[in-house]
Amino acid sequence: MTLEDIKRDLRVRWELTVLYGRALGKWLLLATAAGISCGLVGAAFHMAVERVTELRGEFSWLLYGLPLAGLAIVGLYRLLGTEGQGTNDIFDEVHQGGRISTRLVPAIFLGTVLTHLCGGSAGREGAALQMGGALGYRVGRLFGFDERDLRIATTTGMAAFFTALFGTPLAAAVFSIAVVSVDAFYHAAFFPALIGALESYGISRLLGVEPASFAVEAPGLSTGLLVRAGLLAGLCGILSVVFCGTIRLTERQLHKRISSPWLRAALGGCAVIGMTWLCGVPDYNGAGMEVIAAAVEEGTVRPAAFLWKILFTAVTLGAGFKGGEVVPSFFVGAAFGCAAGPLLGLPAGFAAALGLVSVFCGATNCPLASIALAIELFGGGGLLYFALACCVSYVLSGYGGLYSSQTILHSKLKGRYINVHTNDGPVENGVSAETEPEEALL
Repeated sequence: MTLEDIKRDLRVRWELTVLYGRALGKWLLLATAAGISCGLVGAAFHMAVERVTELRGEFSWLLYGLPLAGLAIVGLYRLLGTEGQGTNDIFDEVHQGGRISTRLVPAIFLGTVLTHLCGGSAGREGAALQMGGALGYRVGRLFGFDERDLRIATTTGMAAFFTALFGTPLAAAVFSIAVVSVDAFYHAAFFPALIGALESYGISRLLGVEPASFAVEAPGLSTGLLVRAGLLAGLCGILSVVFCGTIRLTERQLHKRISSPWLRAALGGCAVIGMTWLCGVPDYNGAGMEVIAAAVEEGTVRPAAFLWKILFTAVTLGAGFKGGEVVPSFFVGAAFGCAAGPLLGLPAGFAAALGLVSVFCGATNCPLASIALAIELFGGGGLLYFALACCVSYVLSGYGGLYSSQTILHSKLKGRYINVHTNDGPVENGVSAETEPEEALL
């Protein structure tokens, strides 16, 4: 090798070092800015939701303000110019690029707080994905990122905000990347998403937000219990289809029959009040984390609790109240698992944990994120059970899901590229029957 060759080789290596160093610095800058901003806002949001939940427990009459809260939410979104915007718009930005309004942050923040204050059945992750995506997008814009890097910035914000609420940084990072396009895991986004999530986790802990975790003991590994866990997961996969389908159907019917968003919100609030009277318990108002904890840690739940939660959530979200569907999916899965697990010979608490991750997996089509979530929520003792449950639920949940802008790139049944949106229509043998009917049969 000549001296010129050595110089050329050193120059190339130096240019590569500078290139990778700049990329590392760029992603660290993004992760730090998104982690700090999402950690601070996320902790404030978490504390606000917790506080209004406590207030609703102290003053049960707040439930009767739900119709007024619905009217306030409609007016707030109209005032801020964010009508019709939601989680699917965040997904569309990651898919195709575009702009995300920063005004979505106060809209979903206040809308979710009002929903929880007055007893609407909703979660928090819808707000996490929307606020996190909007903040991450804004950070990317401030740093002058191009369209491709803005998508990674949006994903990083989603992961950071999700972590601030749930304290599950690994699951949040994997979920935020995998949920937009199933089967397309953008590894370039994993570094900033995970670092941003870890920074957000640290900030939220410093501010007093405790991570979500449950004490559950996994049984020893055995063939019989694996089979029973698989059966429960299959039922949960089917249940996730019912859960998502009920939410979509209720929203579609309410919008079809009641065109005015003001009237829809008011009547929806009255319906939730009526259902609460009918049930005689407030278990299905709000997120229902207490019921989830009781199911997992104590193995106790009302047998029909999962059905009531589906109905409460469908009416709440369909009427226009704000929040999310993931925590209700936790509730539905944990309640069903706790009730059905003992019938299959599984410990009630552990079956509730299996049900939680199985319904979440079926509703979001994210098996790897669901496994990571199970480890962070319940520990790694039952890893193989959780992994099996997520696999079974993923296959049996079909091509529906919580998010209509989510895409599924490959068939769940055979090695075929399909690239369909969830909820687009019937998919048979891995091919959309609407787009390629001649391929729908083997």
